[in-house]
Amino acid sequence: MVPPNSSTRWALAGLALVTLLPSLGSSIANVALPTLAASFATTFDVVQWVVLAYLGTMTLVLLFAGHLADRIDRRRLLVVGLVVFTTASAFGGVAPTLWLVIAIRAAQGLGAAIMIVTAIAFVGDVVPGRSTGRAMGLIGSMSALGTALGPSLGGALIEAFGWRSIFVANVPLGVLAVAVARRHLRRVPPRPRIERTVREHLRVLLGPLRERRLRVSLIANLVVSAVLMATLVVGPFHLSQAFALDAAAIGGVMSIGPIAAALLGVPAGRLVDRLGARRSTLIGLAGVAGGSTLLALVPDALGVPGYVLPIVGITSSYALFQAANSTAALGEVGPERRGLVSGALTLSRNLGLIGGTSVMGAVFASAGMRTTFALGAVLVAIATAHLVLRHHRAGSRGCEPWRVSLNTRDQL
Repeated sequence: MVPPNSSTRWALAGLALVTLLPSLGSSIANVALPTLAASFATTFDVVQWVVLAYLGTMTLVLLFAGHLADRIDRRRLLVVGLVVFTTASAFGGVAPTLWLVIAIRAAQGLGAAIMIVTAIAFVGDVVPGRSTGRAMGLIGSMSALGTALGPSLGGALIEAFGWRSIFVANVPLGVLAVAVARRHLRRVPPRPRIERTVREHLRVLLGPLRERRLRVSLIANLVVSAVLMATLVVGPFHLSQAFALDAAAIGGVMSIGPIAAALLGVPAGRLVDRLGARRSTLIGLAGVAGGSTLLALVPDALGVPGYVLPIVGITSSYALFQAANSTAALGEVGPERRGLVSGALTLSRNLGLIGGTSVMGAVFASAGMRTTFALGAVLVAIATAHLVLRHHRAGSRGCEPWRVSLNTRDQL
């Protein structure tokens, strides 16, 4: 393994900061919803668009942003995404109406989509191939850290400076990220322009969904993300109903899972580099399925610890799965398609988060926590079976599936 030099470390630090900002921007706004509703004298049905505008815009443009990252200089595109996100944040600090806040959140979502897919695509351009898993683990750690920090940081900022501070706080971080990106990320020359019809462009955008080897990874990513989101949606209600915890205690317990994922992201990436992407992916899936099974079976008599331990198992396994699955998916394509596949991975994750909120939330409302996580365990088991079957079929054809191709020029 080639040790990273100083320039590589700074480049990875820049990508880590770029990854932190979108997840922090997503989670920090949730805690501001009651304050925004009171400030603008409106209802939850209206103020929830502050969250939906961000996630919806991001989800809609992910594939297009990924395709664009394969066609133009990635560093320039990353800087554009950062400028859009940072400028929108600055305007959010002075927005006079709620609908303008919602429009600004949509602009933030546009910038965030560009930032996420370009940062993931950049990993193969920054680190040696044998360290790709570790870099993906760092990206996952920063995403989990942003999710964990959002509620507490947002609450502290709102308490001290008001709701506008959650927007203003992004500005210095965005400026710093732009400076690091421009100084330490190398330019990636644009690919030759290819004249295509609208239909041909659509075929390229949907390409990852049409390829079985990538489609199975995307489906697994969706399922695992849905189970993770279920822990965040179901958790507060279960902790309140089963253990009669107050809001502060619930917040403390709910932060344990994301903190575990953030701490274990880089070690999980090292494990991917050591064991390989395929084996690590299966271990991660097994951990998520096992933790979901425990949540479906553990008695309430064990108290909060009986709930927390399976949650830590799920989030830790999720960190390993994300690092391994991303490494595997990006290792199966050339550098000219990393942006598009990064967009597809992020899109499947977002769809999983939406599904975890809606579908798994509906199951919890009608059948309770145990049924919710029993369903989650079954879905993860099915996804695992599909991946194992795909590996078996690839092996029978004499292929080496999920092997990261090393190239001295591309260093993936």
